[in-house]
Amino acid sequence: MKHLTKELWFNTRTMREFINITPTVEELVRESGIQEGLCLVNAMHITASVFINDDEGGLHKDFDLWLEKLAPHEPVSSYRHNVGEENADAHMKRQIMGREVVVAITGGKLHFGPWEQIFYGEFDGGRRKRVLVKIIGE
Repeated sequence: MKHLTKELWFNTRTMREFINITPTVEELVRESGIQEGLCLVNAMHITASVFINDDEGGLHKDFDLWLEKLAPHEPVSSYRHNVGEENADAHMKRQIMGREVVVAITGGKLHFGPWEQIFYGEFDGGRRKRVLVKIIGE
């Protein structure tokens, strides 16, 4: 069985940000030479997410507004986690959006449904973060 492991690094500009990482992951699948297998894409931080959805700016804004309603950043005093930290909301947002995705590789390509793309979601930005990509197969 063949495999490839790579890390992607991000320096986000804002506290919350969604980054389309599909082209980078597709390039790693090509680099791996794997024709049939699986691709795991995993956020390596507890305040970040990897998820699949449509690359549409209005939808991303809707995600941002919805997540802020479910787990508002302010007031930070409403969270017990925030003794010395002010990012409990980011932990909650990550829990909602998920940690990782697994995408089938068929014929040497990521096997997506219509409009599907892979995104890195940042909920406590402003510092360097990483994503693990693990590709296995034949």
